[in-house]
Amino acid sequence: MYAVIGITGKVGGSTARALLNDGDKVRGVVRNTAKAVAWRAAGVDLALAEINDAAALEAAMCDVEGAFVMIPPNFAPAEGFPETRTIVAALRKAISAALPPKVVYLSSVGAHRKNGLGLITQLHILEEELGSLPIPSAFIRAAWFMENYQWDVDSARERGEIDAFLSPVDRAIPMVATEDIGRLAAKTLQQEWADNRFLELEGPARYSPLDAAAVFSIHLNKQVIAKPVAREEWASLFEKQGMAPDRTGPRIEMLDGFNAGWIDFQRVGTEHVLGRTTLDEVLQVTIRR
Repeated sequence: MYAVIGITGKVGGSTARALLNDGDKVRGVVRNTAKAVAWRAAGVDLALAEINDAAALEAAMCDVEGAFVMIPPNFAPAEGFPETRTIVAALRKAISAALPPKVVYLSSVGAHRKNGLGLITQLHILEEELGSLPIPSAFIRAAWFMENYQWDVDSARERGEIDAFLSPVDRAIPMVATEDIGRLAAKTLQQEWADNRFLELEGPARYSPLDAAAVFSIHLNKQVIAKPVAREEWASLFEKQGMAPDRTGPRIEMLDGFNAGWIDFQRVGTEHVLGRTTLDEVLQVTIRR
């Protein structure tokens, strides 16, 4: 039995599918069992727990062979990341009490750095706090999610454009599909190791905004271009999308880090893994939805 946090999301769901496909039992840790009816039907044991409820998390992670842990994405955190610190403290308390034999965490490319990370600072906090537990731990430092391009489907269809925040638009960076993250998480849970591991994961190729526009062009049967968004317009654009004016900073700092090359893989002392899913495969599915 393996506990999987986030089973109703893309990464947690792909982790659970990979485990079930290999004949393993899964306990899905959910906030609302009504949203996981299909998982129960597939034979998954469901445990109810809020991500900041240490007691419920402890119960969910007791008597398992291992656990997959991730924190919910927060794209507009308060200054100092208090939300993340509260969640990580609850996870630390729960894991320290439940003592699962091993834990696999979803982290991020660049999480080894202490500053200049913006939103990825949340994963640095996770690694720092939970990596000190006396339990074999594996941190999957995933590259930029290919699924981020789902937000560009409408503009590609309607305007023939996708907004490019990554710059320059022809510079390819590591990207990865959530399905590949889940496969690696499941495979790692099935292994035995000691101490901490850091697995840096990217897809079979690197991609730029121009590459993404080309894939959209093929599958939409129209020309789609990658339109650079001037940095001075970012804050106001994020505010129009609903982000509070005092919460845009971390997102901007993260984009600056990618564009400067500061946010990248550590490589030294890590395991580098290549996934198999291409951007073309991800966008085909995304466009059809």
